Amino acid sequence: HVQLVESGGGLVQPGGSLRLSCAASGFIISNYHLSWYRQSPGKERELVGLIINTGSNTHYADSVKGRFTISRDNAKNTVYLQMNSLKPEDTAVYYCNARRSLNNYWGQGTQVTVSS
Repeated sequence: HVQLVESGGGLVQPGGSLRLSCAASGFIISNYHLSWYRQSPGKERELVGLIINTGSNTHYADSVKGRFTISRDNAKNTVYLQMNSLKPEDTAVYYCNARRSLNNYWGQGTQVTVSS
């Protein structure tokens, strides 16, 4: 049974940090491109960060460059998103995604709220 389970979301003050985790089961992530997306009310889901299957290249949305870092631990079958200097506009549901060829898996999402 293929599953992606996100954790680590919550309420944080502006300027704070959170680390999201996404644990995969039912498949091995080492050959997959892994991404984090987010969606806030009334907006389309947007790509936040991507790490390719070799782990050597990453890509970030302009809005999070220099603040967010995506990483992967193939031994733990887990992908992470370290979020620093959080802003109210980072408030959203964050989803992890694993993609390879025709396989495209999504997690259920975790809420991140940045507010004082």
